[in-house]
Amino acid sequence: MLEEKILKEYQEAMKARDTLKSTLLSSLRAEIVNAAIKEKKDKLDDNGIIAVIRKQVKQHQDSIEQFQKGARPELADKEKKELQILESYLPRQLSPEEIKKIIEEAVVSCAAQGPKDMGKVMKEVMAKTGAAADPKLVSELVKERLLGPA
Repeated sequence: MLEEKILKEYQEAMKARDTLKSTLLSSLRAEIVNAAIKEKKDKLDDNGIIAVIRKQVKQHQDSIEQFQKGARPELADKEKKELQILESYLPRQLSPEEIKKIIEEAVVSCAAQGPKDMGKVMKEVMAKTGAAADPKLVSELVKERLLGPA
């Protein structure tokens, strides 16, 4: 489903001569194909595609940071525009408060005592949140919850 949406929007961008979007989506489609080949599959499912998009988002965020440090605002702006396009393909992200609530439920159901139970809690939280939560944020919030206030 997501792959068809990306293809359709890529074709529309080509027709509209939107070089920024068409180049970005072409690159994204290539990354999706490469990821499928790497996993020895014909096609990726939506979760696999979301993982590829997340990786691209992370790369763009790093690039923006580097361009801003290097005093290259025009390149940072281009990366920001591309980042917005990529983020439009990701599902709505849960707020930190919503994630904390899910973490609390997972801690209770796993009977987690401390940092040694982080793996169990993370596994349950990620199963519930899926692609709607950034794994890095979830990890930080679980760590914070299991270690208690610093």
